[in-house]
Amino acid sequence: MKLELPAKQRNQEAEQNGKTTAIVSIELWNQPKLSLHGVHTLQASMASDDEAAVEAMVPPLNFAMVDDGIFRSGFPDATNFRFLRSLNLRSIVYLCPEPYPEDNARFLDQNGIELHQFGIEGRKEPFVYIPEEMIREAIKVILDVRNQPVLIHCKRGKHRTGCVVGCLRKLQKWCLSSVFDEYLHFAAAKARSTDQRFMEQFDASSLMHLTASQY
Repeated sequence: MKLELPAKQRNQEAEQNGKTTAIVSIELWNQPKLSLHGVHTLQASMASDDEAAVEAMVPPLNFAMVDDGIFRSGFPDATNFRFLRSLNLRSIVYLCPEPYPEDNARFLDQNGIELHQFGIEGRKEPFVYIPEEMIREAIKVILDVRNQPVLIHCKRGKHRTGCVVGCLRKLQKWCLSSVFDEYLHFAAAKARSTDQRFMEQFDASSLMHLTASQY
């Protein structure tokens, strides 16, 4: 049996329910809303944060991995320091005769990175002299596992670095065409025939013993 409420009570409850619904509707309507402009602003802010995170890890010019624990690049500057820190470098092989900049030297000191400098002059053709013995000494440092991870760099990471890496590839028994292909990838329009001739004539036999435990 259904219990009927008096008409007056039913009217009061209906009126009360109507007020409650109206109050809820007003509260929802008054909630702050994110406008389309606000959505775009939020998205732009998030994208900016992502870009900032990426920009904070900037590799040096012409950076590449040569082998496990061996990297190459152009001259790094302060914008590259955070990236270099992520490599956990033990040493840097610097192939220019100029003194290492103070900011870079301070970065090495703060991160326990040893600097090995081989002052190869950077001259344009046709007056190019590439000191073979200095290249050999640089390769010995690079292949010493106590110095790895190691970064090899000159000014632009093209000619002097390219020659050192090319000679290292001969130790790894790369064919000459592959050695030249890698050199040309970095040197591009600035490729030098003298560099390629030096790599072709480089005698790697006296250094083969250094690679026995490496490859």
